[in-house]
Amino acid sequence: MKVAILHDYLNQFGGAERVLEVLLQMFPDADLYTLLYDREKTFGIFERNIKGTSFLNAFPLVKKRHRLFIPLMPTASNFLTSKTTYDLVISSTAGYAKGFHITGKYHISYCHSPLRYAWEVDYLKNLPFAPWPLKEMVVRPMANVLRNWDIHAATHVNLFVTNSAYIKEKIRSYYKREATVIYPPVDTSIFFPEPTNTEKEYYLMTGRLLYYKGFDLAIRAFNKLRKPLIIVGSGPEYLKLKGLAKSPLIEFRNSIPDHELRKLYSNAKAFIFPQIEDFGLVAAEAQMCGAPVIAFNQGGGAEIVIHKKNGIHFHEQTPEAIERAIREFETMSFNRKDIAASAQRFTKEKFMHDFRKLVKSSGFNEVL
Repeated sequence: MKVAILHDYLNQFGGAERVLEVLLQMFPDADLYTLLYDREKTFGIFERNIKGTSFLNAFPLVKKRHRLFIPLMPTASNFLTSKTTYDLVISSTAGYAKGFHITGKYHISYCHSPLRYAWEVDYLKNLPFAPWPLKEMVVRPMANVLRNWDIHAATHVNLFVTNSAYIKEKIRSYYKREATVIYPPVDTSIFFPEPTNTEKEYYLMTGRLLYYKGFDLAIRAFNKLRKPLIIVGSGPEYLKLKGLAKSPLIEFRNSIPDHELRKLYSNAKAFIFPQIEDFGLVAAEAQMCGAPVIAFNQGGGAEIVIHKKNGIHFHEQTPEAIERAIREFETMSFNRKDIAASAQRFTKEKFMHDFRKLVKSSGFNEVL
C-alpha cells in the first residue's frame, strides 16, 4: 500500500506542522511532497520522508521570504508531480497541497483552511510587494486568479476533513463540499500542567507574528493595563510590534523549546487569543497545560473556549475589549485541573483514533 502525504511548505514550524508530524507517525513510510523544504527551520523532523519539492525550492530567497512569491505557488503546485501512482494521498493544507499533481486512487484532504490569499483579501496585507493602497489594482485581481485555481484544486479531493466547525462552513461555502471535523492533535507527552513557583504573574501569547493574529491589539491593551505580558514567537511583524510596546512589562521572546513553552503555559495567569483563527492549536495547548484562555468569540476561539468554564470570550477585536475582558477575568476563579481535563477532546490519541476510523471507512482497512 503506497501512501503520499502532501504539505504546502516546510520552511516554518507551527500548528500545521504539528499535525503533519502526527500523520507521519500514523503513516511512517509515506512519501512526503512539499513546495519548499528547510531542514533547519523544521528541525530535521521530516527529513527521512521527503520525496519531492517544487522548482521554487532551488531558490534560497523563496524559502526565506515565501510570501513574496505567492502568485507563483499555484504554478509550482501544478508542476509538482511524481511518476508513482499512490493508493492513498493525504494532503495537509491551507491552500496549495491539495493541488499538487501527485496521482492517487483516493485523496483525503485535511484542510486547515481554504486558500486564505484567495478568499480573504485582507490576509494579503502580509504581502510586501502589494502595498495596501494598491489593493484594487494589484490585490483583488490576484485574489480572483487564486480563487479560480483553488476551486479547481478542490476537485482533486475525494474527502475533506477539517480542523473546526468554522472551517467546515467555509469549505461548504467556497467549494460546495461537506467536511468531517477532526480537531487537531495536542501531544499530551509534551503539553501537560507543570506549575512552578513564579515570582511574577504574567499573561501569555504565542504564535507567528503576523498582522491577523492580533498581537498589536493585546499590546495596546497591556500598554494601558500595565500588567506583565510575555509574547513568544517570530515573524514579519516583530519590529512593528516591538515599537508598539510602550510598557516595560511587555516582554518578547523568540521561539523556544517545547519544554520551556509548557512551563510558560502552565504558569501563565491566562492565555490571550484575540484572533479569528481556523482553529488555534496554541490555545488548545495552553488549556492542556491548565491555563484559562481569554479569546475573541469567533473562529476557533469560539469552539476551544467554553465561556466561564475554561476561559472567557470577548466580542470585539479592539484593545478596549481586551482590557474589559482582563478586568472581568480577574474577578473570577478557574480550576486549572478542570481546564486541562476539558482539553482532552484535543489529544493526539483522539485525533489518531478518529482519523484511522475515517480512513478505514474509506476502504483502507489494511493500512492501519
